[in-house]
Amino acid sequence: MCNLKINYDVFESIKHVDENEYEYWEAREIQKILGYKEWRKFENVITKAKKSCENSNQFTYNHFVNIDKMVEIGSNTHRKILNYKLSRYACYLIAQNGDSKKKTIALAQTYFAIQTRKMEISEKEYSKLTEDEKRLYQRNLTKKGIYR
Repeated sequence: MCNLKINYDVFESIKHVDENEYEYWEAREIQKILGYKEWRKFENVITKAKKSCENSNQFTYNHFVNIDKMVEIGSNTHRKILNYKLSRYACYLIAQNGDSKKKTIALAQTYFAIQTRKMEISEKEYSKLTEDEKRLYQRNLTKKGIYR
């Protein structure tokens, strides 16, 4: 990305939350942040990340969800382009399979590794709560605008 100071906040700023309160990132947004100018080159990284996912005995369709996006191509005409709804794990795999010469790749690797670890710790702690404590915890997250 040109002359934009990249930090962890940029990944948070493009994070989406779906109707089931699951976090996801869109591939075309991640592509720009990671400094890939051409979709075809970024799609090669996605293909490698999908292979890593499969080799880890994970279902790729749980982490790389095909979504079509309509874009304007001029004269009030639109075209469908491929995009992906990516889980945190998918983003981590993309960062791991990206061009290691790019500083933004190193930043993404660190960000997604740290965030994944935080979620693992949170899940362990959450599972130890009583049902009443879980309800209170959920209520507090909702007040803060954080979804689980």
